[in-house]
Order: sequence, then structure tokens, then C-alpha cells
Amino acid sequence: MKLQLLLSSLITASVLSACGGSSQPDAPVIAPTEVAAVQTPPPDYPAELACTGVGGTSVLKVVVGPQGSPTDVTLVSSSGNSQLDDSAAKRVREWKFNAATRNGQPVPTTIQVPVSFNPPDPKPTECFAIEERVRRGG
Repeated sequence: MKLQLLLSSLITASVLSACGGSSQPDAPVIAPTEVAAVQTPPPDYPAELACTGVGGTSVLKVVVGPQGSPTDVTLVSSSGNSQLDDSAAKRVREWKFNAATRNGQPVPTTIQVPVSFNPPDPKPTECFAIEERVRRGG
């Protein structure tokens, strides 16, 4: 009887160890996080373009580094106006993000960012002077 009990205990112990039964708990899994925008001030919208109805959307590819700052900004799709595209890229380079994380560590992440320029409606008072100057060729 004692022999059967001893054999049974040995078999149970060997089965548990084969199944990976460890007395050490597994390290906790840290869920990944995605990049999140923190400070995204709008780009400068040249009054001459806004007031004359020039608008559009620039789509930018942005690599957000582990420190939460853009490390690379490139134009993916133009708004149709190079001044607007340049203004969008310039401002996005200044944006701040919370970096994405993997296993609790910040990692670089590539995202696409649309930046829209919508002409004001109704037009601000300053637009009438700009439109008049454009109309007169100046």
C-alpha cells in the first residue's frame, strides 16, 4: 500500500512538472497601448487662402518616437495647395503624443494624420479687404 501511494505521488508530480506546473507565477502581462495625441494645435491658415476659399485636406504620415514627438513627417496626400501642405507638416512636427507601448515600453509608431483647412463661413471682416486687394490685382 505504501508503495502504491509513493508511486502515485511520483506519477502526479511528474505529470504536473510535464504540464509546466511551476511554483513561480508568470510575469504579469502588460497590455499594449496605442499612440494618443496630447497637444495638437491647428496649423496656420494663411488668411489670403482662407478668405479666397482655398481649402483642402493634407494627409501626413507621422512617425511618433518613444518620447512622444514626431521623428518623421511626410506628405501622403496633398490638399491641392503647397502652402497648406507645408503649414500642416510644419505644425504637426510640433505636436505632442503619448507614445504607444508594447510590454510596458514606449515604441515608435507610424500613423496617418489628416489636417483639414476649411474656409471660414461666414467670412471674417478682414476677408473683404483681402478679396478687394486680390480683385485689384495686388
